[in-house]
Amino acid sequence: MSKKLIITEKPSVAADLARALGGFVRHDDYYESDDYVLSSAIGHLLELACPEEYEVKRGKWSFANLPVIPPHFSLQPIAKTESRLKLLVRLIKRKDVDGLVNACDAGREGELIFHYITQHAANRKPVQRLWLQSMTPQAIKEGFTRLRSGSDMRGLSDAAVCRSESDWLVGINGTRAMTAFNSKTGGFHLTTVGRVQTPTLALIVEREDRIRSFKARAYWELEGIFHCRAGEYRGKWFDEKFKGKEEDEHARADRLWEEARGRMLQQKCQGKPGEVSEESKASSQLSPLLYDLTSLQREANARFGFSAKATLGLAQALYEKHKLLTYPRTDSRALPEDYLATVRTTLAMLTGEGVGKGHDEALLARYAPFATRILESNWLVPNRRVFNDSKVSDHFAIIPTLQAPKHLSEPESKLYDMVVKRFLAIFHPAAEFLVTTRITRVDGEPFKTEGKVLVNPGWLAVYGRDAQQGDEANLVAVAPGEKVRTERVVLSAHQTKPPARYSEASLLTAMESAGKAMDDEELRAAMAGRGLGTPATRAQIIENLLGEQYLLREGRELLPTAKAFSLMTLLNGLGIPELTAPELTGEWEWKLARLERGEMSREEFMKEIAAMTQHIVDRAKSYDSDSIPGDFGELSTPCPKCGGRIKETYKKFQCQGCEFSLWKIVAGRQFEASEIEELLAQRKVGPLSGFRNKQGRPFSAIIQLNAADAPEFDFGQSSTGSDGAAEEVDFSQSEVLGSCPKCAARVFAHGMAYVCEKSVGPVRSCDFRSGTVILQQAIEPEQMRKLLSTGRTDLLKNFVSARTRRKFSAFLVRAADGKVAFEFEKREPKGTAIPRRSGDAAAGPAAEAAAPVRRKKAVV
Repeated sequence: MSKKLIITEKPSVAADLARALGGFVRHDDYYESDDYVLSSAIGHLLELACPEEYEVKRGKWSFANLPVIPPHFSLQPIAKTESRLKLLVRLIKRKDVDGLVNACDAGREGELIFHYITQHAANRKPVQRLWLQSMTPQAIKEGFTRLRSGSDMRGLSDAAVCRSESDWLVGINGTRAMTAFNSKTGGFHLTTVGRVQTPTLALIVEREDRIRSFKARAYWELEGIFHCRAGEYRGKWFDEKFKGKEEDEHARADRLWEEARGRMLQQKCQGKPGEVSEESKASSQLSPLLYDLTSLQREANARFGFSAKATLGLAQALYEKHKLLTYPRTDSRALPEDYLATVRTTLAMLTGEGVGKGHDEALLARYAPFATRILESNWLVPNRRVFNDSKVSDHFAIIPTLQAPKHLSEPESKLYDMVVKRFLAIFHPAAEFLVTTRITRVDGEPFKTEGKVLVNPGWLAVYGRDAQQGDEANLVAVAPGEKVRTERVVLSAHQTKPPARYSEASLLTAMESAGKAMDDEELRAAMAGRGLGTPATRAQIIENLLGEQYLLREGRELLPTAKAFSLMTLLNGLGIPELTAPELTGEWEWKLARLERGEMSREEFMKEIAAMTQHIVDRAKSYDSDSIPGDFGELSTPCPKCGGRIKETYKKFQCQGCEFSLWKIVAGRQFEASEIEELLAQRKVGPLSGFRNKQGRPFSAIIQLNAADAPEFDFGQSSTGSDGAAEEVDFSQSEVLGSCPKCAARVFAHGMAYVCEKSVGPVRSCDFRSGTVILQQAIEPEQMRKLLSTGRTDLLKNFVSARTRRKFSAFLVRAADGKVAFEFEKREPKGTAIPRRSGDAAAGPAAEAAAPVRRKKAVV
């Protein structure tokens, strides 16, 4: 008897189909019934590869071998899922299987996964397409009654393959071309680029450029303190003629740009009576939409500091391991229109009724009152804001499943709580406020006071009182016609601030909305709802930029490195805006949409991509490193060899009169012009941090010019004579920082360390030494003075763990044996009042008696 083979994208979907269709028996990694064989991929099982005869090994990456545009592509199995691929190929080739059903996710990536599997298996059997936007049993059964022909999906399949191949061509050739360019003068300098990765990096570099070039401007604000019979209130002066900030982004109605005008207004209004008018309006606020992956990552980063990658990992665990969330890699914030009954059942689970023992009763107790209220108040009704098929793409919004929670880690619990509260909130009524705007006129000058009082919490009740604090500002009442007294008028000075650096939360927002400012309406429409990357890939794009050392994480901020600025300088200088602007993605999406509709052929699209690839390589071939255009200047300090002028180029600081030059990037760190000026003038600069060794570990060093005027690292070790013996160190011009904790001699700054005077020179009787930089945290002389005099520094916040590479805060303390150690902030763990502490220094008699301390030396 012949059967059809159903292939889904994920094992969980295969299980859902088996339950909905019924009659299946499970055999390891596939199911079988009288009519069907059912199995799944595990996401992508194959990836593109250049055919062996066209591939060029990494050591041969040179312009002579570029561009790489093979006439066809090979597919290679992804190693970790190769066993699943072999199973699917075996099932496809079964003699009793006479046709295939593509049940992969309804979208371009799902189509690509299935296409690659069947291409690899050389399938010739007919294909039908299951197209589902809802996973309810009824929707699945109905979907099998209206299977589409595989030929109907040709446009979508072509678009998927073209997107994959074009990403490969631009990424591979762009990376090899930029690497070849940067390696012209020797060495191998890997310089990765990509269609999504590089425009994302451009956003961060552009923001950092704005921060660095920002010039603060002074402005003043005028605030009046008014007294009425009911009490006191405040109001801020504002310009009633203000028309917005079209020309000046820092302009505000309540900002004064001239202090003299502020003083004049202050004197004008001081002590005079005020006339009050006010207007109150009812206002309402709907709950936020359900989460898609990007909004979940954004909020988890803002609330808990979770990286996008960590949030995705937690969401995947809650989906796959715990079965508590629906599929997380979604860009939809709505549910299918047939999901009302499923939502009702989910709410019933959240009430806690009928849930067996062993589940997290405390967690369910938080949700039960709100879930019960929704059901009893009949608030669960068809609502196009929540249930809307037109807003469901490959997957629907992230919501809790019917499974009750248990055995969650703290991070998992936090993320699950976010999703459940958002799910409960959206079925609650809007929050209602009374917003009052009061204008107090003093001698004709207006002062505005605003108050917002929560009348009905609505959905805010789900989040408790914390969500309401700050929204309530009760105004003291002013009787009709009452004149108020101006107690004081305060003029305060402020300064404008530069834009904030990107956090992962704000970068995800920028990636999601990239392209919305495009002038071209068609390209803007093509980018709508897509942006840079997809919800499933954005986290990995950020991690790739970090891994390639284009970005650094500092707390929650993402900072571009010298390598990032160098890449942008190179691409802009070469004139390749295609790799830095989101317009490339917009143009691709527009053309891929035409491919899907059959308005453009696959051959035509790929011909354009090949031409663009050739253009990128040709531009890189046409320049030398010293001819790249850019915003380069000239140093004020002359050449140490010939006294000539030194100019900055793309890769060097180059003397114009002789061969003397200094590389701009050394050990992964780019020198600023001011640092090179200091090096040339003082023959020494530093200590500088941010260098990285061959294993990628950061280190700090002093850079000095040797006798031949060549730069070299100085790690602060004692000087040695020509015979290798240690020389005397002259501290007569150095400042004494304190007494050595080991021998009471004097301590000085010496190279990369603070040292006891008896620990250097030919005769040494002490070994006290502490680094001026410890785990990437600079230890300023003032902190060493505190350590030597009081036994501890202030709390220092920028240590970076050598193992985890995460920042941490600690005090440096003087231990009993004179060594320098860490002492962490005192916190009270649950269930005990004993502070946790780690370091060489004793934690104090009481703490030592109560619990042993794990000791850990500071890296000095």
